[in-house]
Amino acid sequence: MRRVFALLPALLLLMGCASARTQPLERTFFAMDTVMSVRLYDGGGEDLLDAAENRVRELEGLLSVTDSGSEIYALDRTGAAVLSPDTAELLAGALELCRRTGGALDISIYPILRAWGFTTGEYSVLTREDLAALLPLADYTQVRLEGTAAALPPGMEIDLGSVAKGYTGDVLSACLKENGVASALLDLGGNIQAVGSKPDGSPWRVAIRDPAGAGNIGMAEVRDQAVVTSGGYERYFERDGIRYWHILDPKTGAPARSGLASVTVVGDSGLTCDGLSTALFVMGLDRALDHWRQYQDFEAIFVSDDGSVTITAGLEHNFTPAQANRTLTVARP
Repeated sequence: MRRVFALLPALLLLMGCASARTQPLERTFFAMDTVMSVRLYDGGGEDLLDAAENRVRELEGLLSVTDSGSEIYALDRTGAAVLSPDTAELLAGALELCRRTGGALDISIYPILRAWGFTTGEYSVLTREDLAALLPLADYTQVRLEGTAAALPPGMEIDLGSVAKGYTGDVLSACLKENGVASALLDLGGNIQAVGSKPDGSPWRVAIRDPAGAGNIGMAEVRDQAVVTSGGYERYFERDGIRYWHILDPKTGAPARSGLASVTVVGDSGLTCDGLSTALFVMGLDRALDHWRQYQDFEAIFVSDDGSVTITAGLEHNFTPAQANRTLTVARP
């Protein structure tokens, strides 16, 4: 069970009497290797911002794959660990997403990601021989979790970076609501988590970046939902005119080339949106739409390599394209 942060009763009373602000209370900080911001529009105060930032840093200390004091670091080094409730809950959710996507998301691909240099900045183009040696280490089905006890086979390492920010958004959103916040917006390194609606009751309008360059492809309107985008433009390097990005296909160990330039997932669960944004990118448009039709618990915006945009039916009236002449298709169930 997620642990919320508790505040003094006097502060809670003040929060309950708080009214919407014309300008939000805002806190910006660096955590989980990215810039994050928490904006409170209706409810809460500086103490709540302090608590939110501290909660993020607590989660970072548990989940970091490179921090020698983290639980994930200990699990990767020793092959076994008893996890805190937070880490166990996130690991369980991540493994469920791995199963649900048939391995298009695989949290055990970390050694291959590191070999490409995406975790260190020391980039290298891996050969087929390199990948053949590393691929046996990537198999999420070999990760064992019983309650809070986790175990890995020899040589395997996991990384929860593909879902950690989404989970953090869920945790913070729940904590803010439990402490009386009716309207807030979280930007966790590009993962957007909306708490409620805007103070005036209208939906939040979230810009969806154009993966081909500056600007955006349109605006998505959401209330009390997460919006998470993954794309090849986020982290990459180039060699001999070829771009290699950090979203790897777990079946090949190479950058996923599925015909998609970016995937944005909109839904109630930040964890689910975070993991699916990566998995659907790996799947490609047709398989991703099949997945949407099967589960029906999220909506999505797909930008293909040719610049065309496909949205799922639930966003038909909640997405406004930035360019009227861009090809836009609405997928139906």
